[in-house]
Amino acid sequence: QVRLVESGGGLVQPGESLRLSCAASGSIVSINTMGWYRQAPGKERLERELVATVTRGGGTNYADSVKDRFTISRDNGKNTVYLQMNSLKPEDTAVYFCNADVFLGWRGSYDYWGQGTQVTVSS
Repeated sequence: QVRLVESGGGLVQPGESLRLSCAASGSIVSINTMGWYRQAPGKERLERELVATVTRGGGTNYADSVKDRFTISRDNGKNTVYLQMNSLKPEDTAVYFCNADVFLGWRGSYDYWGQGTQVTVSS
């Protein structure tokens, strides 16, 4: 079994910063892509939007709305992914979910989600 635990959410004012962390634990052989998605208020699960992803080798991908403000990184030794969020805007308010494509060995690869962490940007 694999578990993803997020931390670092909270309430901030516009222009401030937050850093999210997500640690994966369990029967992990390796983790391929890790990423962050968000679900805005009133949106359904299927409407979660990609924020950023990072491959095991460090290749990154960002949503246009967060480019130049957010930075994704990972520590493969700790099975942890981070999201540094700067210059936050009210429209960044959402529940942020961690996602990981985990290789379990002979059992194959599976997609896992964290429980989500709330980020609220408001003055």
